[in-house]
Amino acid sequence: MARQNDTIAALATPAGTAALAIIRISGSDTNRLAGDVLGAVPPPRVATHGDYADRGGAVVDDVVATLYAGPNSYTGEDSLEISCHGSPFIVQKILADLLSRGCRHARPGEFTQRAFLNGRMDLSQAEAVMDLINARSERALAAARQVLRGALGRQMAELVDGVLGALATVEAYIDFPDEDLPPEDRGRLGERIAAVQRGAERLLATERTGALLRGGIATVILGEPNAGKSSLLNLLVGTSRAIVSPQPGTTRDFIEERITVGPHGLRLVDTAGLNPHAAGLELQGIEKTLECAERADLFLLVLDATRPTPPLPERISMCITVSNTIVVLNKADLLGPGGPTAVPLPGFPAVVVSALKGDGFESLVSRLEGLAAGLQQTVGEERIAINVRHAHFLSEARACLASALEKVSSNGPSELLASDLRGALAAFGEISGKVDNERMLDQLFASFCIGK
Repeated sequence: MARQNDTIAALATPAGTAALAIIRISGSDTNRLAGDVLGAVPPPRVATHGDYADRGGAVVDDVVATLYAGPNSYTGEDSLEISCHGSPFIVQKILADLLSRGCRHARPGEFTQRAFLNGRMDLSQAEAVMDLINARSERALAAARQVLRGALGRQMAELVDGVLGALATVEAYIDFPDEDLPPEDRGRLGERIAAVQRGAERLLATERTGALLRGGIATVILGEPNAGKSSLLNLLVGTSRAIVSPQPGTTRDFIEERITVGPHGLRLVDTAGLNPHAAGLELQGIEKTLECAERADLFLLVLDATRPTPPLPERISMCITVSNTIVVLNKADLLGPGGPTAVPLPGFPAVVVSALKGDGFESLVSRLEGLAAGLQQTVGEERIAINVRHAHFLSEARACLASALEKVSSNGPSELLASDLRGALAAFGEISGKVDNERMLDQLFASFCIGK
């Protein structure tokens, strides 16, 4: 691509006032620019202290610069990182000076895009850069780190090798029908294709895990009015996030907060109380509660332990199961010697708490961590969590492999069998980045690598 010959520059740290900021430069003109602004080209991979001088010779700031010689740099090109004071005014003066010297402002994701184009990483690793930046839990961080280190690429290489082996066998019999080849063993061929299909299925099974890691596990707090749902949210968040009042029906809309439970990221959603006699705004709030429940991954069903267990709306009963719900018997501080009046749902895990005083908090968090762990799958020893794009192409490959297996079992034409295998190969290739469309690449990197 012609634009790859440009030398680009951009702020690599978040915009705003800070103690330090880092400006990144990459491209063929990097060494010349380093010499011009610093007075001399610094040695590679050595943090060098000096003054940044603009085109007029005036010192803009006291900086530390590190040169990375290509191809052993993030982008695979000569690159320079300038650490300056984090004043937005200083940053803008340095960037303006670099642009006046012939640099172009980097597009969103362009540094990582160049790393991909220069063979420093495959497309799945480039996507993992953004996942790593956005990770909000230990599990999300571990999954992003695995993919960044090439775990998904290794899995894909195994699948590609399997398809290539099968395709080579099929094409040998197509291209050399008159050669002295052993009889074609379609049974063995089918086993090889089925093994690839099983590998694709294992990866596809992690799509939901990927969604949970990136977006957080949607955990909806349900219960009748004044059962203590908002108090429970405040307890779990560790701050007074929701209004708590003895008056029933205080919460009319849902409130969402993110927390970390063990290595898992959760999106807690406090909802309007399930009042069967609601009207007006309260009724609209309950409808939103039901909509949230239908999209949820986990549930905290809060019961007032001092009152009988209320009936649940049918739409809620259809959503909750023993594997996705904890029954929280709240207001333990108000219980007498007879224990809770509310009766937990049969078979559902239950925990007695006082959201007001914090009693039972550790037990509740432990139960939540166990349910969250049960939602997430891994591939072998490597915690790979594919995204929507990966799943799309894996589904395409799976369909091609299924068609190939049907032709193997029915002794279908070898030419059509080879076409199916080539289709699977092309779909697998898209995951690692066999993409030639320049505009498509720009859109991909702008979407998941903004600022890098």
